[in-house]
Amino acid sequence: MKKARRPDSATVDPLAGADRPATLGAWLRFAEKLYAAHSLALGQVATNAHDEALYLILRTLDLPLDSDAAILTRRLSGAERTALREVFRRRVVEHTPAAYLTREAWLGEHRFYIDERALIPRSYFLEIIPQQLDQWLPAGLKVTRVVDVCTGSGCLAILLAHHFAKARVDAIDLSADALEVAKINVRDHQLERRVHLYASDVFDAVPAAKYDVILSNPPYEPSAHCDALPAEFHREPRLALDGGADGLDIIRKLLRQARTRLKPHGIVLIEVGGLRAAMDREFAALAPHWLATDDGSDCVCVINAARLRLWPG
Repeated sequence: MKKARRPDSATVDPLAGADRPATLGAWLRFAEKLYAAHSLALGQVATNAHDEALYLILRTLDLPLDSDAAILTRRLSGAERTALREVFRRRVVEHTPAAYLTREAWLGEHRFYIDERALIPRSYFLEIIPQQLDQWLPAGLKVTRVVDVCTGSGCLAILLAHHFAKARVDAIDLSADALEVAKINVRDHQLERRVHLYASDVFDAVPAAKYDVILSNPPYEPSAHCDALPAEFHREPRLALDGGADGLDIIRKLLRQARTRLKPHGIVLIEVGGLRAAMDREFAALAPHWLATDDGSDCVCVINAARLRLWPG
């Protein structure tokens, strides 16, 4: 008796059965199984499959993101199931990040436009800026000028502009494509008069200025680590992730140039991911102080101008 052939995995439709779930909740459970079965990478929009899948479902169906649990009993039309199947096909088959599918990303209450030209907004500065930044500046200081280096989509420059309501904010990036995305966000947040965009490799092409705050979430992943990232992260611009062989290339340049760019009371804040130990070794003379984050990663450091002025670099 001839043995039945197993279907080629390449021909199996990963969305088979997508037309069966009758309610939003049932489709959510179906989507969570897709995430597990196809090892979809998380961390760009949400840290768990439930939250990201629910976000994609609500956005695809144009339902409020703050919908209560009763929305899970909502019955889906045939057209809605078709729409969900097509969006999740791109997520599952192409490993397209959710934010690139919806063309948006959120940092707290702030919505940002995003597409493949820029890194998807995510940063510990969302908690650092409102909770800890001010305590590193002189009491009562009127902050007049700050800068976001490696701004990408412009999200952190915009958070700075909201926090320092009277300050001018400069936003710097080497990528012309990313600056086009940042331009959209600056316009959407109605900050054209206060947020100024510069195409520059760190401060190379930025007019001379002194800053109260230099903030940066630079490319800090070692090149070999970038090579090994999941497919979803390869969808993001390599330029926004790759910090060179040891991850510190841009950080070294930033700190050298910051010496002449800070006011006497000024500070530099840098988010460095997994490079805390490397930073402490190489920049021990700068005495980087590590700020506490809610999840305990503590990967944002602050360095003051006085230390930088004495640093031989």
